[in-house]
Amino acid sequence: MAKKSISKGVIKDIVIVGIGVLVIWIGLQVAFGTQNPFYVVASGSMIPVLEVYDVLIVQGHEPFEEIEVGDIIVFNRPSDHNRVIVHRVASILDDDPRTLRTKGDANPASIPGTDFPITAEEYIGKVAYTLPQVGYVTQLLKPPINYVIIAVVIGIMVAKQMAKRKKEEANVPFSPKTETETLDEPSEEAKEELSDLNEMEMDSEYSEVKENSDVLEEIEKSVESKDQEDMPDNEPEKDNEEEKKE
Repeated sequence: MAKKSISKGVIKDIVIVGIGVLVIWIGLQVAFGTQNPFYVVASGSMIPVLEVYDVLIVQGHEPFEEIEVGDIIVFNRPSDHNRVIVHRVASILDDDPRTLRTKGDANPASIPGTDFPITAEEYIGKVAYTLPQVGYVTQLLKPPINYVIIAVVIGIMVAKQMAKRKKEEANVPFSPKTETETLDEPSEEAKEELSDLNEMEMDSEYSEVKENSDVLEEIEKSVESKDQEDMPDNEPEKDNEEEKKE
């Protein structure tokens, strides 16, 4: 039972943490207007402004039509859309449709197919905030370290549940009575019921005794009455004997 209770507690904690993370993530998506508001710098093309492992917070609500030269934007590589690029807008190539050219601050020139042409289709958002070197945390999430972290978190949850259970058991009042003694001793409610039954039985016995006594009295009266009827009348015989003597 203890193991089952602990496992249920751990599952409950994991579900709560998962729901909390999901709610926060959805809230960030809505607040910043993009499916992924966080990006980690993976190359040195924007050094010294952006270092490797800097975390970027991207604002997707910034309209593409309002992007100007000098803004740092995040976009999908136009040649194949299979890589995310963070570069600075170098020029506006066309206004209809609006087309941009970007360039990495550390690169000597713009790279065709990577830095241009950038349209609204490739645009993800404008860099709003930078968290320096926070991206090192992502290295901790790579195997096998991520599995170690997960194991530690689960271990903490298990320890928490065990401590909680011990605390609950310690708060239970101690009773010196054994289980047998507890079962043998009737409760107050049972005692009342037994008392009522005893009273009912006593009343029933009293009623039966009284009824029997009444029956006996009636029988005795009947016998006495019959005896009196059967007794011979001797006084007239005596009177006759006296008359004969005279």
